Amino acid sequence: MTLELPTVTATILAAKQAKNVSFADLETLLGRDEVWIAAMIYRQASASPEEAQKLTEALGLGPEVAAELVSYPVKGLGPVVPTDPLIYRFYEIMQVYGMPMKEVIHEKFGDGIMSAIDFTLDIEKVEDPKGDRVNVTMNGKFLPYKKW
Repeated sequence: MTLELPTVTATILAAKQAKNVSFADLETLLGRDEVWIAAMIYRQASASPEEAQKLTEALGLGPEVAAELVSYPVKGLGPVVPTDPLIYRFYEIMQVYGMPMKEVIHEKFGDGIMSAIDFTLDIEKVEDPKGDRVNVTMNGKFLPYKKW
C-alpha cells in the first residue's frame, strides 16, 4: 500500500518541481524551516494566510490552493505500517530504540513526554568519506505528567 497524497500536496509538489524550487529556497522565501514547510505542504501543519499566499504566488498557484493550506491539517500517516523505505526506517528506529529512548528520557527528566507541539526538527547532510550521513535533530519540550 502506498501513501496517498492529498490532491493539494500533489499539486504543490508538481509546481515546485516545474519551477525547480527546493525546500531550502522556500525556507528563504517564507522565513520558516524547510522541514516545517514540507510538513505544511504534506498537510501536517497549517500555514498562515500570508505564508500560503507567498508560497502559492511563488509557485504560480491559485487562491484555492492557499485556502487549503490555511485549513486545519490531518496529522499522521494512518493506521498501517509505512511501506516507503525511508519512512519505514524511522518506524523501525522507534521499534528498536523507542523503549530505550523512553527509559533514558524518564531517567533524565522524570515521568513525562517530549512534546511534538513545542517541537523543532532539523535535517542536515554530514559529508563522510565512508558515505554521507543524515543528521536528524529532534528538539521537543519536556512535559511532565501531572498528579491530581
